[in-house]
Amino acid sequence: MRKYLYSTFAGLVVIALVMGLAPTSSMAASHREAPLISLDPTADISDFFMFRSYEPGKDDKVVLIMDVIPGEEPSSGPNYWNFDPGVLYAFHIDNDTDGIANDVRFEFRFKNEFRGINNDLGLFLSYVALPPIEHLDGPGSEGLGLRQTYTLTMIRNGNRKTLARGLFAVPSNVGPRTMPDYEALAAEGIFELDNGIRVFAGQRDDPFYIDLGAVFDTLNLRSPGTDMLSGFNVHTIALEVPASLLTRDGKGPGDTSQPVLGAYASTSRRAVRVLGGDERVRDNDENSWVQVQRLANPLINEAIIGTADKDRWNSREPQKEKQFIDYYLNPRLDAALQVVFGAPAFPLLDLRDVLLTYTAGDYSQLSELLRLNISVAPTPLASQNPLTVLGGDGAGWPNGRRPIDDVTDVAIRVIGGTNYLSASDSVDANDMPLPETFPFLAAPWDGRNRFHTNP
Repeated sequence: MRKYLYSTFAGLVVIALVMGLAPTSSMAASHREAPLISLDPTADISDFFMFRSYEPGKDDKVVLIMDVIPGEEPSSGPNYWNFDPGVLYAFHIDNDTDGIANDVRFEFRFKNEFRGINNDLGLFLSYVALPPIEHLDGPGSEGLGLRQTYTLTMIRNGNRKTLARGLFAVPSNVGPRTMPDYEALAAEGIFELDNGIRVFAGQRDDPFYIDLGAVFDTLNLRSPGTDMLSGFNVHTIALEVPASLLTRDGKGPGDTSQPVLGAYASTSRRAVRVLGGDERVRDNDENSWVQVQRLANPLINEAIIGTADKDRWNSREPQKEKQFIDYYLNPRLDAALQVVFGAPAFPLLDLRDVLLTYTAGDYSQLSELLRLNISVAPTPLASQNPLTVLGGDGAGWPNGRRPIDDVTDVAIRVIGGTNYLSASDSVDANDMPLPETFPFLAAPWDGRNRFHTNP
């Protein structure tokens, strides 16, 4: 079983300490990374995180987080951002290392409800301070005119079980008059379920940080960099479950017989059928689900998969990665780095070993999954190193992924090789401090007072 390249990466740390400065580069995690999904923001997964909880007293739990709707402008009223009732949001888990993430699955379905003062008076606003929105339900919720509820279902070994129905999603942060204590409102959206499960769905600050404009102006980089995702929000689905619920034998982090989990997040839409001679179309619950995006490791579709294959890649399941293998064996980013900076790129590791296998060198089953060794203890937030294993912190990507992890810098140094061991996009932290408690992402910017940080 793969040991997550700890010894190799530890060696890289030593090398990095003696290397001089190198050209810099960067990429985005998964924001508008493929042509079709960029037209479907409510199904567009911007980030996927999986890690052992570092909240004090919760280290027996595994956290799964999916962010969607990249680039949410907080002031986008009167129709603020919401989850899509027509999308199936799901987490997929592989716990037997066969590369097929069908052992445990969690599905989220959302539903819209039009209600309250807004509905009674036919107002043009989804949310209104008549009275101010202080609760998700009952007195103080009358101004919550468009309310979303959701159902959480677990499928384990083929058996479906509804874990909860009618849970409230936390609405977008409109502003202090409409929602005077947004974090108290958001706290009501954290639900504790049976078997030690917690779940949250609602708006959060976008945790990814990058000089996006400079990167995609053909690596026209600068220092200091500008975090161009500053001041933008995302919609977050966060799920915390006991590790024993995910493992093959039902044992927790102390069990080393099967410590590695593989996972990915996906969004799907119903298949569309053409009915009758007038070519009318219908989308209903009788149609099968069609995957429109997947995300496991960050940066794959963004910086590895070629443009012509990006949409096809999103629609395929991870265990079918062999058809895209040329992109891993001959990374196009290598050539781009050399053209822009004049220094050749020599990947430090075979990307198949890092991204597609459980055991280095075993290429019999290639599957692009985010892999988490749950026998590795979590690092407290205050001690986490954004450079993860390159900074001596083995509890970060590619051993799972945490919100603080600077996957941009880690990836470019591994892909770029010895000439790029000091590479950075000069954006080193999120624009808002990350919390150490569930759901682990900062409160969203509000629509009235938002701003976008610039140098």
